[in-house]
Amino acid sequence: MSSPDAPDLAALGPRLPSPLREAEDDRFARRGLRLLLKRDDLIHPELIGNKWRKLAPNLAAAHGRTVLTFGGAYSNHLRAAAAAGRLLGLPTVGVVRGQELAGRPLNPSLARCAADGMRLHFVDRSTYRRKTEPDVLARVLRAAGAEDAYVVPEGGSNTEAVRGCRALGEELRGRADVVALACGTGGTLAGLAAGLAPGQRALGIPVLKGGFLAADTAELQQRAFGGRRGEWALDDRFHFGGYARTSAGLDAFAEDFENRHGLPVERLYVAKLLYGLVALAEEGAFPRGTAVAAVITGRPFP
Repeated sequence: MSSPDAPDLAALGPRLPSPLREAEDDRFARRGLRLLLKRDDLIHPELIGNKWRKLAPNLAAAHGRTVLTFGGAYSNHLRAAAAAGRLLGLPTVGVVRGQELAGRPLNPSLARCAADGMRLHFVDRSTYRRKTEPDVLARVLRAAGAEDAYVVPEGGSNTEAVRGCRALGEELRGRADVVALACGTGGTLAGLAAGLAPGQRALGIPVLKGGFLAADTAELQQRAFGGRRGEWALDDRFHFGGYARTSAGLDAFAEDFENRHGLPVERLYVAKLLYGLVALAEEGAFPRGTAVAAVITGRPFP
């Protein structure tokens, strides 16, 4: 039987609002710009950054039921959901893209999920691509033994998550002219933009290629708020080939940024965001006097 009571998320001790600090960086200063770092990576040691903002409202909505969600073999979202389950005593199921290799050990990311109590259910890539279709989802739930589970989509982006991320924009009201973040599924951008004040704008740096994220973000805002909210845009040039793709140049950039600012730079999202902002500053994309806030949505996992 499911519990009627929502978990006590406040007991986890989230650090909210997350810190905002100025970073002295000559690549911005010589163009008359200010760079601010919104340290969402410091919200919680295990539910990091936008993972907290997106998962917290979904965990509350689950009301003690099993939480089932989706991700690839190295998904940070799965790791965060598994950690949340352990911390709150909630059963979790992770539907993993790709077949399990018999006799092969789990990779470190999935091993961490399993150690946190997440039950892993592997599906082939064709099924995974169709996971949002009602009949396919029902089949996956039956096969996973989780017909009554509360389902959180891949990346955690749904109506609850978007509304939860609105608080990020509200925390930044009046603090910056442009607020930028790396985007995977568009949920954080959709909520952030809705929370900003008039005159501020949100800039998303997609880490996947394909140019589909504008439509997805608009659809998420439609579902959460009934229409487009806030001023936001996307720049698709800094994905470095797609999700989980990096390069030696990006790694060198991230190491340099770490040395300059003492900030551990997560490579798949945050490095691409910061690289994009430096490139945009050099292109003159921001008028002199602009304060640019970079949302640090995660940090490297051990």
